[in-house]
Amino acid sequence: MEITRRNFVKLASAAAASVVAAPVFSGLGRASVAPALDRAKMLDPQWSKQTTSVCAFCSVGCGLLVNTSLETKRAINVEGNPDHPINEGALCAKGAATIQMTENDKRTTKCLHREPFGDKFVEKDWEWCKKRIARLIKDSRDKSFETKNSAGKVVNRTMGIASLGSAAIDNEECLAMHSFMRSLGLVYIEHQARI
Repeated sequence: MEITRRNFVKLASAAAASVVAAPVFSGLGRASVAPALDRAKMLDPQWSKQTTSVCAFCSVGCGLLVNTSLETKRAINVEGNPDHPINEGALCAKGAATIQMTENDKRTTKCLHREPFGDKFVEKDWEWCKKRIARLIKDSRDKSFETKNSAGKVVNRTMGIASLGSAAIDNEECLAMHSFMRSLGLVYIEHQARI
């Protein structure tokens, strides 16, 4: 048989139709519907609570609908919010995988610290981590703090620390973070939406 454009389209259509029809005729189609039905039952209002949220991957701010199980208090489904003015229910691949940020067995839940020039990570508790971060910020600020510039004007700033904000926090959190950074004397305050 000579392969022409017409024959190729016929063969490709026949192959696609057979792939689509195969699960229905082999009984596999019925087996694949069961998990979807179980998932739909889980989203029933008597088993889960639905709340709105904002996607944390980029600065667009797409709206999400998050279903949380009333029994386990864990997210069981995340989808685009059709009533949100930005995405109108659509999500990119990263937004559609948002549930993996919280419901992921491989996600790190412990603080690991590696000494400078070390080759091993050591598990530390959160209190140690908070104190260590505060100490490093204070030391860096003290080392690089300027009260006056080269012209003798009072500037009260530090050029040794920078802040890169997040699009995943709301206005109140942005104000608190920005105020904290300014109180430290930071000049380099940036936001990922502008980069």
